[in-house]
Amino acid sequence: MFDVETLVIGAGAVGLATARALSMSGREVMVLERHDLIGSETSARNSEVIHAGIYYPKDSLKARTCVEGKEQLYRFCAEHGVAHERIGKLIVASDKGQVAELESIRAKAAANGVEDLKVLSRADVASLEPELNSEGALLSPSTGIIDSHGYMLALQGELEALGGQVVLNTDVVALAVLPGGGFAVTVAAEGEGGEPYVLTCRELILSAGHDAPRLGAELSGAKAPKSYLAKGSYFKLAGRAPFSQLVYPVPEPGGLGVHLTFDLQHQARFGPDVEWVDHVDYRVDPARGEKFYAAIRRYWPGLPDNSLVPDYSGIRPKISGPGEAAADFHVDNFSNHGIAGFVALYGIESPGLTASLSLAQTVLARL
Repeated sequence: MFDVETLVIGAGAVGLATARALSMSGREVMVLERHDLIGSETSARNSEVIHAGIYYPKDSLKARTCVEGKEQLYRFCAEHGVAHERIGKLIVASDKGQVAELESIRAKAAANGVEDLKVLSRADVASLEPELNSEGALLSPSTGIIDSHGYMLALQGELEALGGQVVLNTDVVALAVLPGGGFAVTVAAEGEGGEPYVLTCRELILSAGHDAPRLGAELSGAKAPKSYLAKGSYFKLAGRAPFSQLVYPVPEPGGLGVHLTFDLQHQARFGPDVEWVDHVDYRVDPARGEKFYAAIRRYWPGLPDNSLVPDYSGIRPKISGPGEAAADFHVDNFSNHGIAGFVALYGIESPGLTASLSLAQTVLARL
């Protein structure tokens, strides 16, 4: 009766993980992706960190799916040969006024089931990372780094081995509920002058990142939230950093501060900052680097002058705006909107990559 049983819109990490889970459940699955490459927006423009699940409110979907997803992701990487490293990270109090905040962070992590954090004194930190300016820190040994594209390629490979499909260069422009149940998905034609065409499906999963609220609003009653864009720029370090672990300052409003991460070749990069924008533009303004120096030197006073090079940027698909408390992940289903067979994911920013396998199981359960 339908062109395909289940359609997933968006081939980022969460969309691909969800499609894989749906295929493993026996469904016929097709993933539609508007770009010519999988995971080329939010999933590719982040810190590539496997998060421990430290910062999120107790019992939130972010907390649960991050803590569950972290262990699932480490297992998946080991079983599928995806490059990763359980490198660990330090959350650093760079002045005495932040030391009390470390205990608050540790307690929040423990409430989420993250009980491996270690409290470090100033002397402990100095012995581990002599270049750090610190009044104390928390060590998170279960934080890691991952080749995000290698991960998504592994998800795609397993999906296709199960009979699923990923269709690139396919831009969804409209959604509608069919009178007898199921959905009509209108897709823009390739090239100039072509006619749009319609695909029908029994089940529809909306995992379109930035575009999810706009597309969700196409369905009457879907209750799609308002979307906001928070840009984060990254700068890489010219030369080698004198650290062996990731370094995060105590979090700031809107993000986790300008932190030090490594790629799998241990090239250091710093970011992201927080810049609220009204449209998607991935260009990195070199002038933003000036503020990076001051932020980084709070915990690394020895950062050399003129050592930061503009690298890349990402844009968080937020559903809470400036000055508002960070929103939880939304995985909306019939109980939220009353549309049978429709699950919509909104506000899947960090830790979405870490949480992707757990979010996939959440979608399957709610469908």
